[in-house]
Amino acid sequence: MAASGLESSVGAQVSCSKTVAESDVLLFAGITGDFSPNHIDEAAMAKTAYGGRIAHGALLVGYMSRASTLIGDRCPELMATHYPVSSGYDRVRFLKGVRIGDTVTINYVIASTDTAKSRTIANVEMKNQSGELVAAATHIMTWIART
Repeated sequence: MAASGLESSVGAQVSCSKTVAESDVLLFAGITGDFSPNHIDEAAMAKTAYGGRIAHGALLVGYMSRASTLIGDRCPELMATHYPVSSGYDRVRFLKGVRIGDTVTINYVIASTDTAKSRTIANVEMKNQSGELVAAATHIMTWIART
């Protein structure tokens, strides 16, 4: 059965910002085991086009996930009867390096629905403090009935 209010959620949007801290990158490296010099070796990365360490792409997707948790506030009719669960990200692209100290803003917009699967499909864009697009993705959210 299609989620009540699913169609009315199209156009709902939310944005949030996060400054990438060194602790974010180092803790993420420890949690995942991804100790690539890209993320932990400032001296090596200073000699690249990035000019220093960059955040893990998967960490950036984590920041996108934060935005997806806020969308329920913009869909009260749907939230009254359903609970959102992420079904994944498609077409994830990392377009520009995100440096430690950069502030990224994530804009999350529900673009369409799949009523047969009780899903919303959102466009997600991440921009840095200069307004440059640094990452983008499509997010699929499944809305499960509350019991």
